Amino acid sequence: MLIHPWDASSDQEWREWLGEHQFGQLIAVDADVKPIVVPAPFVFADDRILLHLARPNPIWPALELRGEATLTVVDGYAHIPGTWRPPDDAPPSDGVPTEYYAAVQVAGPVDLVDDPAAKADLLRQQMTSYGMTEDHATIAPNTAPYGRQLSGIRGIVLHIHEVRAKFKYDDKRTVETQRAIAAKLAARNEDRDREARRQQLRRLEIRTNDARSEK
Repeated sequence: MLIHPWDASSDQEWREWLGEHQFGQLIAVDADVKPIVVPAPFVFADDRILLHLARPNPIWPALELRGEATLTVVDGYAHIPGTWRPPDDAPPSDGVPTEYYAAVQVAGPVDLVDDPAAKADLLRQQMTSYGMTEDHATIAPNTAPYGRQLSGIRGIVLHIHEVRAKFKYDDKRTVETQRAIAAKLAARNEDRDREARRQQLRRLEIRTNDARSEK
């Protein structure tokens, strides 16, 4: 993933953003150097990604072979017309369209969890993060209704050793241009526009506050 300096993320920024998300794509490379990509819910906790998958999932041989994986999450994306961002002193028709988006990729070694008690603990952590614990029975080995189902899944703990984070919201352009685009996103107000605008304004606040602090 290409990351220009103006699209880069601070450590705190990517951590807070990733903590707001719970669904991504887990990627591992098999013996034929073929990527296996699996959509999966996850929990980000203490520099680890916690998740589980069904035992028949095709990713297991690749995880066992390499012992490592990457999780990627993309959100806050929107199509930005070129007419919204023309070059300085140029007509709107000369602008170049672009995409706004946030993307975080975390990679590292994985532990595969097969012990029933450890799997139950991992599931409880996920359920707690999703706000579901009060609505479900206790998850524990040899305990109905979920105990027997634990054998049908395997857990994964990805230890984050590498992070690539990109927040592409025209931070290279002037503050005035960014604010004008934010207003156009609010006016268009399509499904993805609201989240893209939220991320753009969040970045803009960081940018302008940093600029003030340097004076």
